[in-house]
Amino acid sequence: MNKLPLIAIWLLCLVALAPQVQAQSYGTSLGLRFGNQQDFRTVGLSAKHRIQKGWTVEGIVQSDFNYNTTFHALIERHERLISKRFNYYYGTGISVGQEASSIKDPATKEIISTYGNKTLGLDLIFGVELTLLKANISIDYKPNINLIGRNPWYVGQVGISARSVLVKGSTQNKNRRKKSREKRRNNQKEGTFFKNIIRDVKEVF
Repeated sequence: MNKLPLIAIWLLCLVALAPQVQAQSYGTSLGLRFGNQQDFRTVGLSAKHRIQKGWTVEGIVQSDFNYNTTFHALIERHERLISKRFNYYYGTGISVGQEASSIKDPATKEIISTYGNKTLGLDLIFGVELTLLKANISIDYKPNINLIGRNPWYVGQVGISARSVLVKGSTQNKNRRKKSREKRRNNQKEGTFFKNIIRDVKEVF
């Protein structure tokens, strides 16, 4: 991960240019995530969806294509840094998967490894992300606290994600406003319908 400083500088350069280009936030994005931790590297998919202003859910599935494959479901809070296109986020979630586990035998001092262990864990995540045009790029640190199935009980992973924006934030907002207007109209129609029934009943009696 010795390339991380260069990537960070590159992101800062993009941020400096952000006010000069036509950028947008996102409603839904999907792409690749590359993870690095102490013993191995992973490749996977990351999908993010905004559920309301300032909040997203993220799903990550990743594997080292050897002994470790995990799925992570996270909820994340976003806070603006320079603009809504460049923000930091933090969150928490759960993870499940199959992972390698290592235990040190106190008598022989040998490391005993087992594979295919079903695991359950708790995730934390801290990151920064930038959205330009139809690209969403993020760097994060994701600690994982294992509850069942793995030793060591704690591992930290640095992740770099590059996602494509599938639904723009403006489009998502427009669709939500449209649904809200339709709901109000339907409620008004239902209200008018029942008012007419009550009026007709009163006229009969």
